[in-house]
Amino acid sequence: MAKAVEKGRLVLVTGATGYIGGRLVPRLIDAGYRVRVFVRNPEKLIDVPWAHQVEIVEGDLRDAPSVARAVEDIDVLYYLVHSMGAKGEFEQTERTAATNVATAALAAGVSRIVYLGGLHPDGELSPHLRSRAEVGRILLESGVPTAALQAGVVIGSGSTSFEMVRHLTDVLPYMPAPQWVRNFIQPIAVRDVLYYLVESATLPHEVNRTFDIGGPNVLRYGQMMNGYALEAGLKQRPIAALPVLTPWLASQWVNLVTPIPRALAVPIIASLQYDCVVHEHDIENFIPDPEGGLTPYRRSVRLALGNVRNGTVETSWLGAAVSDVPSNRLPSDPEWTGQTVYTDLRELHSTAPTDQVWRVIEGIGGDNGWYSFPIAWAVRGWLDKLVGGVGLRRGRLNAAHLNAGDALDFWRVEELDRGRFLRLRAEMKVPGGAWLELSVTPDEVNGGSQYRQRAVFFPQGLGGRLYWFSVLPFHGVIFAGMATKITQTAEAQVLADSRAAH
Repeated sequence: MAKAVEKGRLVLVTGATGYIGGRLVPRLIDAGYRVRVFVRNPEKLIDVPWAHQVEIVEGDLRDAPSVARAVEDIDVLYYLVHSMGAKGEFEQTERTAATNVATAALAAGVSRIVYLGGLHPDGELSPHLRSRAEVGRILLESGVPTAALQAGVVIGSGSTSFEMVRHLTDVLPYMPAPQWVRNFIQPIAVRDVLYYLVESATLPHEVNRTFDIGGPNVLRYGQMMNGYALEAGLKQRPIAALPVLTPWLASQWVNLVTPIPRALAVPIIASLQYDCVVHEHDIENFIPDPEGGLTPYRRSVRLALGNVRNGTVETSWLGAAVSDVPSNRLPSDPEWTGQTVYTDLRELHSTAPTDQVWRVIEGIGGDNGWYSFPIAWAVRGWLDKLVGGVGLRRGRLNAAHLNAGDALDFWRVEELDRGRFLRLRAEMKVPGGAWLELSVTPDEVNGGSQYRQRAVFFPQGLGGRLYWFSVLPFHGVIFAGMATKITQTAEAQVLADSRAAH
C-alpha cells in the first residue's frame, strides 16, 4: 500500500466561497495543511476569518491558463464547484471546468483530487445529477488518483436542503406535497461530510473510485420534515402526497413558501424524484467512522437549530450566486459613466453618535426590516418571488453583523467600511442595475452625526426608464421614511441606554 499523503503539504480548494468549501478551508488549516483557494471574486473573502491564513488565487475554472497557474505545486486538489443555479448550457460549462482541472492537475503532478458529488440511482437522471456524475467521471479518468464522494441531502445550519425542510415545516401546518415525499433519502450531517473530505487527502495513492457517504438513518422525505418538527418543538405535520404536483409545480411552490429562489429550487426538486441512499459503505475500509459514529438525522437537526438560534452559522446557501442578477460593481462616481443614471439622495442630521447610527445601519433588513412602509417592501419581495427572484424571505446570515459578500434579503453586500459605509447591490429582478448606499459621519459643527442615503439605478432600455418613473411616487415615502426612521431609532436607543444607566 502506498504511503498516505503527508500533512503540511499544499492543498488547493475550489469553491471556497461556497457552503461546503467555506467550512472545509478552516478545517484543513487546523489539520496542518497549507491552503490555496481559487476564486472568481477575491472580494468575497475580505471578511472571512481565515482569509489571512490562505493563499488566494483569482481565476475561473472555465479558463484553462488560470487553472494551470492555480494548480502549480499543489499536492491535493478539492473540487467543490457546482452550477446549481445556472441556466442554459450549464452542463457544458461544468464539463469544460472539470476537463480543465483534470488536464491541469495531471500536468502539474497533483497527487490526489477529492470531489464531492451527489448520490444517484442507475438509469435516467435529472440534468443536474447527470452533470455531477459526469464531472466525477471526468476527474476519475484524469490520470490523477481521485476520490469522488457521493452524498445525498446534507443537513447543517445554512444548507439549502436543511433550509428547505425547515421553512416548509415551519410555514405549513398541513403539507400538500408531491409524490417524492415518499421517496427514501439517506441524509448526512455536514460535520460528517467535512470529516470525510479532510480525511480523503490521506487516502493511498492507488485509490481511484467513487464512495457513497450517508448518515445512519434512511428516511422518507416526509419523515425528515416531521423529524425536524419534533426537534423544533412543533407538532408533526399531516402530509398528503398529491400526484398532480409535478416537479415544475413543486419547485414553484417551494419558491413561494421558502426563501429558496426558483433557480435553486428547480434542480433540488428534480433531484428528489429518485431514492437517494448509499449502496456501499466501502469508505470505512480506508477511513474509520468519525469518533462517536456518524451523526443521526435528528441530532444533526438539533445541532443546526442550535447554530441558527445562537447566530453561529459558519456558511449558508445565501452565499450562492444567482446567475442572472447584475454583478458589475457600482462605479465610485456613477455620474461619470456616460450612461443614464437615476439617483435618490437623502441626508439627515442625528443627535445620536456615529456608532449608534451605524449599529442601526448594520442591523437593517431581516427581522429588523427596512424602517419604512413595510407593506411596500413585503409586496416587492412577493413580486420578486413570483418572477423567480430571491425575495425578502432570504433574510440575513447574522442578526447584528454584516460582511462583504453577504446576502441581505434581496440585496448583496458589495462594499462595507465598518462603522462608516455600506453599499448594497440589488439581486431582485429589476430592468437594470440598482444599488443602495447607507453611510454615517461625525457632524463636527453641530455634534452628533450626519446620515447619508443614496439609491442609484442604471436603467436598461425603455423598460428600465419606465420602471424607475413608475416607482418614483413611492420613493418619497419609502426612502424619506427610511432615513427618518433610521436616525430616530438610533436616537431612541441612545435615550434608552441613558435611562438604563441611571
